[in-house]
Amino acid sequence: MLMPRQTVPALSVPLLGGGTFDLAAETSPRGTVICFYRGLHCPLCATYLTELEKLTPAFAERGVGTVAISSDGAERAQGMADKIGASALRVGHDLTLAKAREWGLYISTSRGKTSIGIEEPALFAEPGLFLVNPDQTLYYMSVQTMPFVRPHFRELLGAVDFAIEKSYPARGEYDGPV
Repeated sequence: MLMPRQTVPALSVPLLGGGTFDLAAETSPRGTVICFYRGLHCPLCATYLTELEKLTPAFAERGVGTVAISSDGAERAQGMADKIGASALRVGHDLTLAKAREWGLYISTSRGKTSIGIEEPALFAEPGLFLVNPDQTLYYMSVQTMPFVRPHFRELLGAVDFAIEKSYPARGEYDGPV
């Protein structure tokens, strides 16, 4: 289980347009928002990532980088990037399911075509949202078993403002006896 204030697993995936997202090489002074999404087949992901695309410049103003990552291959990831009009948001692809599980993501099996007529992969990761500090320790996370009821990026942006203003530490770090 990932723990706040502890180092997160290594993460490196190819990015659309070339290059690699490597968490260890991130240089954003206040950390990185990592949004794991289900894939091109998910209409809720498209709506969700559209919000992150719009707010990516606001996160950048606060010194926070953003990336959206799925286990989709490059072609499907490009389809999602096109659908959401990604220009500011980096889009990573080819996340292995073993790495997804290492990050605590849940894995689902295909149910065939979705409501938008796109086939689900045989196996894929369910959503997860993480804010990782520049030292690669976990600040915030939300992991889901379903595509529904995700944290809002505008609220996360407000939380970043609060954390900056109050020097608010990551919470949930206690792992001793209870």
